[in-house]
Amino acid sequence: MWGGVVFSLLFVLVVHLVRPLLPEVDFALDTGAAHYYWKLPDPNWISRASAWGSYLTHQAFLWILIWKAQRDKLCYSTGLHRVNFLAFAGNAVFVIWHLFQTVFWYDGLAQDVSVWSSQWSVIIMLVLILHMENQRRGIFFGKKVRFLSETGRFVRKYHGYVFSWAIVYTFWFHPMENTSGHLIGFFYMFMLMVQGSLFFTRAHVNRYWNFTLEILVLFHGTLVAMNQGNGMWPMFFFGFAGLFIVTQMHGLGLKRWHRWVFLGLYCGGAIAIYGPDGLGNLHQVSWIPVTEYVAMFVFAALIWVGMKMASWKRTRS
Repeated sequence: MWGGVVFSLLFVLVVHLVRPLLPEVDFALDTGAAHYYWKLPDPNWISRASAWGSYLTHQAFLWILIWKAQRDKLCYSTGLHRVNFLAFAGNAVFVIWHLFQTVFWYDGLAQDVSVWSSQWSVIIMLVLILHMENQRRGIFFGKKVRFLSETGRFVRKYHGYVFSWAIVYTFWFHPMENTSGHLIGFFYMFMLMVQGSLFFTRAHVNRYWNFTLEILVLFHGTLVAMNQGNGMWPMFFFGFAGLFIVTQMHGLGLKRWHRWVFLGLYCGGAIAIYGPDGLGNLHQVSWIPVTEYVAMFVFAALIWVGMKMASWKRTRS
């Protein structure tokens, strides 16, 4: 785990240092929130093939490893299994290759798909984390939602395939630019790849390590929003911090007074930031938590329906 963290930090530095090698691109004008700026204005077949071919190969590689680990019924261990070594090595190769691919052909998947698809792939991953952690830490202030128990077992069994897709898809969506937003985002992707490479190990289910990966999105989203200069950074900061207050901190074994301190800091900070404008925009702090909780229940309902239909078909046959 720590080796992966060090590699992630060092490779972010490498991406920053190779900026002079990136091609000079005359980007199209930014047309708004639905526009992704960092893509070739005149893509060709090889720029597309390099991005999509790399993504599909990377994705298939990880899905095969996950399938093999489940087929072999591996147990959680303190050391690494053979598939963990393969996952670490494979992810490292694809990370290095992505830098070369950017230098020579530049484009990512963003050329052909919506910018919202990349953002929602990560949102889906975060929502499913809330879902499958219900049995350990609850959803609302430590309270478990019984409806999520049955579907949560399904998510825990198959989450690796969805999380792998979310990470790899987002990783290949972007070229390896060295803007601060890209560097922060790629560091987060690298850390998630480290977690994905640790499946069936004790580190993979360590609650403090998992919480670190969850809370990193708070800093990533806030810093990217600050760099955009649109004044929306408090929505990201207090939105993701709201998830911490309502759900995440209740899985850390904190004392009651610790939780009250965090709640007080959250409320005081939100009032201090939104107060000068008369608290008219305070409702923004609820946008991200409400979106994730609603999405969690929607996904749970769809999974439950799918499970019941599969069970009905088995009994009919």
